[in-house]
Amino acid sequence: QVQLVESGGGLVQTGGSLRLSCAASGSILSIFSMGWYRQAPGKQRELVAAIADGGPTDYADSVKGRFTISRDNEQYAVHLEMNSLKPEDTAVYYCYAEGSGSTHWGQGTQVTVSS
Repeated sequence: QVQLVESGGGLVQTGGSLRLSCAASGSILSIFSMGWYRQAPGKQRELVAAIADGGPTDYADSVKGRFTISRDNEQYAVHLEMNSLKPEDTAVYYCYAEGSGSTHWGQGTQVTVSS
């Protein structure tokens, strides 16, 4: 099993920045990729950013150029730097870790961008 603990998030004005972090523990050697999904009220959960072992990254078109994902393999953590935030970025952000055929999820952290 992999446990994921998220931190960061909160309330910010349009144009502001936030940093999300997610620390993994447990069966961390099984992890291949990590990243973030988000879910806004009344909408489906969507992939925001992902980073695989070795560094390849993937971003949703809506966040390209504004968000940056990074991974700390020594600390088994993943970070999401969010800049130029918009009201449409408001959602619950979930950290995930994939590997060995399993996907593990964090508890979610709320990001609210006020206009």
